[in-house]
Amino acid sequence: MDSNLFRVDGDVAVVTGAGRGIGEGIAKTLASAGASVVCAARRTHEIERVANEICDNGGKAIAVTTDVTQRDDVEKLASSAVDHFGGLDIWVNNAGGSPIQKPLVDLPEEEWHATLALNLTAVFHGVRAASKHMGKNGRIVITSSIASTDIFEGSGHYSACKAGVDMLTKTLSRELAPIRINNILPGFVPTEVMMNALSITDDDLPAVLESSEIVAGRLGRPEDLGLAVLYFCSEASEWVTGQSLRVAGGP
Repeated sequence: MDSNLFRVDGDVAVVTGAGRGIGEGIAKTLASAGASVVCAARRTHEIERVANEICDNGGKAIAVTTDVTQRDDVEKLASSAVDHFGGLDIWVNNAGGSPIQKPLVDLPEEEWHATLALNLTAVFHGVRAASKHMGKNGRIVITSSIASTDIFEGSGHYSACKAGVDMLTKTLSRELAPIRINNILPGFVPTEVMMNALSITDDDLPAVLESSEIVAGRLGRPEDLGLAVLYFCSEASEWVTGQSLRVAGGP
């Protein structure tokens, strides 16, 4: 087997939500495989840290402050990648989440709209912005969630968005072909965002692992998702598009 099939040397990649957690893991994995990475998020200091760490390790990266819920910001992000690195080959729609858990009938309407804007509409705008600058070998990966297929009481608004992401992936893979579009469904990865949403701390993680019945025997790590994204962005998945990959330590 040619190990170069899993390299992305010379490619330019944009990763949203790259300042921490899963997005940071994705950005660093793509950089270690040879991509020049544009790290995007709202918190400038976080993406600057990630970009600097990539550069310190011999990679190429810049930070572009971006609010993915603002279409103009997303358009400028795509243009920044082209202006700085000369092209755009990979786009990872990773930013997302919801800080509130409530039954749907009790959910404030403004939170419904905010969750849609961040987790579904932002994906729509991101794909449209990226595809304008991509050639036939463009690759787009979207972070969905196991919540798109599994029921989590109190997270129905988030689940609805992620289920929408799964169908967007399938539809866009046909409409934008031969650009390849796939998504990943992360399981329990104890990032700051997830732990805040669930109101848990590091001390709670052993109990979470025990109750979750993860057959792989451990909780997820950002690099687990980074490697899954790398597969979708590399030549190794050249004949794979419109697919959702569950990365959750088990079924």
